[in-house]
Amino acid sequence: MFKRRITKLRELMNKRAIDGVLLVGDANRNYLSGFTGDESFSVITSDKAFFITDSRFTEQAKQQVKDYEVVEYSKNGTFVDFLSDLVDKNAIKKLGFEEDILSFRNYSLYKNKISCELVPMEGMVEEIRIIKDESELVVLRKAAEIADKAFDHIIKFIKPGMTEREIGLELEFFMKKLGATALSFPSIVASGVRSSLPHGIATDKVVNRGEFLTLDYGCVYEGYCSDMTRTLVIGEPTGKMSEIYNVVLEAQERALKAFKPGIPASEVDKVARDFITEKGYGSYFGHSLGHGVGRQIHEAPVVGYRNTKELQAGMLVTDEPGIYIPDFGGVRIEDLLLIKEDGIEILSKSLKQLICIN
Repeated sequence: MFKRRITKLRELMNKRAIDGVLLVGDANRNYLSGFTGDESFSVITSDKAFFITDSRFTEQAKQQVKDYEVVEYSKNGTFVDFLSDLVDKNAIKKLGFEEDILSFRNYSLYKNKISCELVPMEGMVEEIRIIKDESELVVLRKAAEIADKAFDHIIKFIKPGMTEREIGLELEFFMKKLGATALSFPSIVASGVRSSLPHGIATDKVVNRGEFLTLDYGCVYEGYCSDMTRTLVIGEPTGKMSEIYNVVLEAQERALKAFKPGIPASEVDKVARDFITEKGYGSYFGHSLGHGVGRQIHEAPVVGYRNTKELQAGMLVTDEPGIYIPDFGGVRIEDLLLIKEDGIEILSKSLKQLICIN
């Protein structure tokens, strides 16, 4: 599996005439190596692969990383000195780097001390990661299953008078009991007028009757993320609350039917956006319809009005339209889905019809 991924990277390196790459970001490095730790590096050339770490992770790396030469660099020297020596010994003339991850300070240090040209990779590894293989999908389905089980649990747990923070902590605790190692992102638990905040992180606000409650959360399971959103009503909804909810639900389900290989991402976004606009709420839907999910919670592709690239089978994306009305509240409904040659597989199984908690 990892050999296959490295081979794909080398093909891209060859097209760009790059004879070595330096990986420092956890997501890309671990995707290509199987390592589960952090604060390590890898250098991949046209015929060699080096996994570089220190004494804290050497034993772990030797157990987990099978297709690399595991090298421990001494704390008596600096990593940049070690890297400079590795570049010289392997005659690397162009070294690719992750321009979105490497700090300017380290870039400047490497540029001054390493005798090769530093070349931005421009998403070479991310281009490979955009299509999920079956081994990844097994883990991603499990991460989504944990989120679904957490939803079943939390709707029984929530009571009027609880705080958003109490609800968020219960979600986290429950998912970790099921095997999650972390949250995909700080859980969004936003009630009442705060539900109009697309990224309303949980606060000490009390959840009251007559309010929307938006739950947007996910977990990390074996290095992969899940992501889902459901909006509830505490007590009974008003007519306007029900109207907004049903508009978002219809837009979300229309978009689900539009996902398929070969369609531009912008066209799927348009399906949901046009419906919300038709119903008079277009100005209250400001973000993109969705995004890719994998080792990171936000990956390519963006499913938005600016992205005209065609979707492909094997992409795992979200479908999450929303309506957010300041000083009133908001609704978002989100599923995680896999684009397949013959349709889609929806990983998020939780009920989407409006749930009222009394």
